[in-house]
Amino acid sequence: MPTVYLNGEFLPLDQARVPVMDRGFLFGDGVYEVIPVYDRRPFRLGDHLHRLEQSLAGIRLENPHSRAEWEALIGKVIETSPWEDIGLYLQVTRGPAPTRDHAFPTQVRPTVFLMPMALKPPPSEAIEHGVAAITARDIRWLRCDLKTTSLLANVLLRQRSVDADCAETLLIRDGWLTEGAASSVFIVREGVILTPPETHLMLPGITYEVVLELARHHGMAHEVRPVSEAELRTADEIWLTSSTKEVLAVTRLDGRPVGDGIPGPAYRRMWAAYRDYKRTVMRGGRP
Repeated sequence: MPTVYLNGEFLPLDQARVPVMDRGFLFGDGVYEVIPVYDRRPFRLGDHLHRLEQSLAGIRLENPHSRAEWEALIGKVIETSPWEDIGLYLQVTRGPAPTRDHAFPTQVRPTVFLMPMALKPPPSEAIEHGVAAITARDIRWLRCDLKTTSLLANVLLRQRSVDADCAETLLIRDGWLTEGAASSVFIVREGVILTPPETHLMLPGITYEVVLELARHHGMAHEVRPVSEAELRTADEIWLTSSTKEVLAVTRLDGRPVGDGIPGPAYRRMWAAYRDYKRTVMRGGRP
């Protein structure tokens, strides 16, 4: 049973409790982060805390901790975790209120929760053979750049891919690719890596930025620009990226093969670069 942090206490997960009047429970009024930790080393912690700050500002909730305080709390949760590789879940809600009212309470007491989860890499079969995905209309709200706990639309969209025995649902809004229900999306056309720019319609992805950095470092042709649904459907390659998916090739989309139906050459090159980066940077040179 992992040790979690909740409002000033470190305690076993099965003993953690929040009031039923917490606005996170009643309204989904909160934000979160999932921070990958390799060999007990948090990856790009500053970037994750910056995104947390942006999300808190976006919902008009004062950050309950300084950077140094967050780093200390995160360090303690990592230290007590039973796992070396962790997906560290961090959540802040607007806290409990005396009545259920859409308007903000006069007195705000944020609920702060940190929980370690085992972080497992994608299975080798998915890396070797790719995964299947489906498409759906993007039915989410207009502030997808905020990492909020109000994820019902994402849940419903992700469940559609589960029902179809697929790894992800790729989202289309007004004829343009946005992202996946729980991932960023890249495509490859005629040897050029393409991905949509960060806007209010998609979450700024940390792994998304890593892939772009690797493309620049290794001289892989790439463009950040709007990607049309037609381009997605005729792409030579499609990739998913996230902290948990890392980089995965989509080899079937809506039941049809992508390209030759196997992970393509650009993916193979990017995966090799990402694997080396994970070993030398994320793990600090450890195997």
